[in-house]
Amino acid sequence: MSRPTTQPTFNRAALAPGILGAIVLIGGLALIGGEWYLYVQYAVSILALILCVFAGQAKQWWWLAGLIPVAVLWNPVWPITFGDVVIRLLHLASAVLFVAVAVTVKIPVDPRR
Repeated sequence: MSRPTTQPTFNRAALAPGILGAIVLIGGLALIGGEWYLYVQYAVSILALILCVFAGQAKQWWWLAGLIPVAVLWNPVWPITFGDVVIRLLHLASAVLFVAVAVTVKIPVDPRR
């Protein structure tokens, strides 16, 4: 006997970039001050902007208050320098933010599809 299939009412498009961003931030702790840290900056900045788009689609605008500063602070074009301890604390706080956004942002599915 087959069960009737119900279409989901939301999707979690922010889950993959959020978890990936948290992994990059935690892994980037080992690269602070090195040549490869530039790639961490690019990845974190781009993933933060992607999460901004998904938070906007979900109409959860309050996440932008944390994601936009992350995108600006890790922007490799105009880098902002911090002390070693401060940047490490920002890495950890941003990783927590990325995971929180990934878990809580649910984008409603368009019923016309």
